[in-house]
Amino acid sequence: MKEVILDGSRLSLYDVIEVARNHKPVKLDDEAKERVKSSRAVVDKFVEREEVVYGITTGFGELSEVFIAKDKTEELQENLICSHSCGVGDCFEEEVVRTIMLLRANALAKGVSGIRLDTLQLLINMINEGVHPVIPEKGSLGASGDLAPLAHMVLVMINRGEAFYQGERITGKEAMEQAGIEPVQLKAKEGLALINGTQVMTAVGALVVYDAINLAKMADISAALTLEALKGITDPFDKRVHEVRSHKYQMTTARDLLRLTEGSDLTTRQGELRVQDAYTLRCLPQIHGASKDAIEYVKKKVDIEMNSATDNPLIFVEEEDVISGGNFHGQPMALGFDFLGTAIAELANVSERRIERLVNPNLSGLPAFLVNNEGVNSGFMITQYVAASLVSENKVSAHPASVDSIPSSANQEDHVSMGTIAARKAKDILYNTSRVLAIELLAAVQAIDLVNPDGKNLGKGTAAAYQKVREKIDKLDEDRVMYEDINQSVDLIKEEKIIQAVEQEIGELNKEL
Repeated sequence: MKEVILDGSRLSLYDVIEVARNHKPVKLDDEAKERVKSSRAVVDKFVEREEVVYGITTGFGELSEVFIAKDKTEELQENLICSHSCGVGDCFEEEVVRTIMLLRANALAKGVSGIRLDTLQLLINMINEGVHPVIPEKGSLGASGDLAPLAHMVLVMINRGEAFYQGERITGKEAMEQAGIEPVQLKAKEGLALINGTQVMTAVGALVVYDAINLAKMADISAALTLEALKGITDPFDKRVHEVRSHKYQMTTARDLLRLTEGSDLTTRQGELRVQDAYTLRCLPQIHGASKDAIEYVKKKVDIEMNSATDNPLIFVEEEDVISGGNFHGQPMALGFDFLGTAIAELANVSERRIERLVNPNLSGLPAFLVNNEGVNSGFMITQYVAASLVSENKVSAHPASVDSIPSSANQEDHVSMGTIAARKAKDILYNTSRVLAIELLAAVQAIDLVNPDGKNLGKGTAAAYQKVREKIDKLDEDRVMYEDINQSVDLIKEEKIIQAVEQEIGELNKEL
């Protein structure tokens, strides 16, 4: 398997997915190795001269005025990691941990952090050998970077803490021994170089962005199925309507809805059954398109952050200069991930309203709650309750984390981003939204069976989606345990099987994203 090469500048979101989820190996670029060595040489000079340089020969945060003699620098770095390892809560999933490690390694590969090459290589070896530190989710302010969670990552590098190895949670020392990896004795600046950055918030958010791109495709597919089930009007998707407003993803969403429903005998034209559809059908390009615009914006910010040096201080080799700045501040990510959460939540909001239109006989003209012999059977009644509950929870979670700040380190760090909270909230919203769309998918296919038995005469794209659902989940003829159907629908979404089947028929959706 070809490696993902780290040079600090060219890591893509798709590289991240390959390493995080498919365990693709990682390799350090040769030129990056030379940059790392040169940067380290500058650090060694400052230590040897006992010059006063933040984070190298001083304490941290409010203790930056305390000078540390060169014979205490190793103790300083180990104490830094141990004292900062105070995260709480559940631990991050394996794919998040792998992404955190990957992004930190890529940032160090830029060669402005002063870490030793052997220490960086150790982190890469842990990725490749599957040593995954136990990193608690909670405890980061998002400035000075993600200190607490990244410290838990480094604990394993120094033979402490805990790690998952081959599916077992064991001590960091045991994991390193079993993987055949030698731990490191941190030297001057190295502990700070490893923990002072935005890699935790960016790791969580990057995975959410990737999944949000696919979820937006799924929203179009489920909406197109609902449109057919309700004999919706396709005139509002005419490209002329959208060209006179010219928002990028409004236009592409309208185009894709027409591609999905091309050839359908169920869709209608304005005036055939009714003059206008409700907003949740008629305004699909405007609603879904706006969320895609937001996702694209955040993806661009994530692409920048994944290839940035976000620690402090930074070392500029040519001038032998060390500058204490603020690249660790997570504000660019915090605002983006709050925006991302809102954009994903809107996909759920409109989906739940489409579910209501499907299950409500006064709006659909179909049997109540999409089941025959209603009364004896409740059908999809409570699935709409569940969707409504998830949507309401999303509204609470969509409150921005980035508007909050609590001073820390004796008011030296007097404005923080809360970016990691924003990323984690976006992840929760994504989870809920995928379940809402899974419910709409089930309801739409059920409704199609009621108006058009066996899914005949559907559009080119929606027919492929319908078949994928029905291969796994039977029509609901009488009440059964519904969570099993929902879970199977979620699996179809997560595994991208429906998207793959549809794109095989009509070409790529959301190609620009």
